[in-house]
Amino acid sequence: MSTTQRLEELFELLLKHYGPQHWWPGESPLEVMVGAVLTQNTNWSNVAKAIENLKQAGVLSLEGLSGLGGERLAQLIRPAGYYNLKAGRLGNLLAMITERYHGDLDYMMSQPVDELRRDLLAVKGIGPETADSILLYAVGQPIFVVDAYTFRILGRHGLANEAMGYFELQELFMDSLPADTALFNEYHALLVRLGKERCKKSKPRCHGCPAAAWSEPQLSPA
Repeated sequence: MSTTQRLEELFELLLKHYGPQHWWPGESPLEVMVGAVLTQNTNWSNVAKAIENLKQAGVLSLEGLSGLGGERLAQLIRPAGYYNLKAGRLGNLLAMITERYHGDLDYMMSQPVDELRRDLLAVKGIGPETADSILLYAVGQPIFVVDAYTFRILGRHGLANEAMGYFELQELFMDSLPADTALFNEYHALLVRLGKERCKKSKPRCHGCPAAAWSEPQLSPA
């Protein structure tokens, strides 16, 4: 079975078991961008509380966020954890949007994906996973987002190894599947669901796993 066939089969198994995940929760591209930064090293429920704080304060706009001081922003996003660090990262992202794209999100999102990705990765505190989450979920570009769950699940089923880096594993998906934003959106969300509920770092719950029919897990440190 080819890599394409294996990846397509896994997707169908997960979609049949879990159904559509309706990612990413957000009422605007900016809200999704903010969420992508805040969700680093925390769970979504905490991010949702931080975003609600921003909404209640009436500052969830480019102008509103840019007008906040770092200390005030940090307090509003406190539920997301690492709030001083994340306030700095959000500030860096907002500064890039303002300086590079004149504060025009529509103009920013109309740029060639390679150029926009390069600009996002140049922002201090924005790594590949966060940049690609912004590109996929906020901008709507067909970029596959890779995370720890992706490495763990594919590693245990023989499609990834410890020597692979982020871009190599991303390439595996993007070379094997059609460049489809909706597909990449749903696939990533389903892998996160599987990783959280079943394919845990320690004590994975393999019995009854929807991926059990895909192939025998090859458990190894991940």
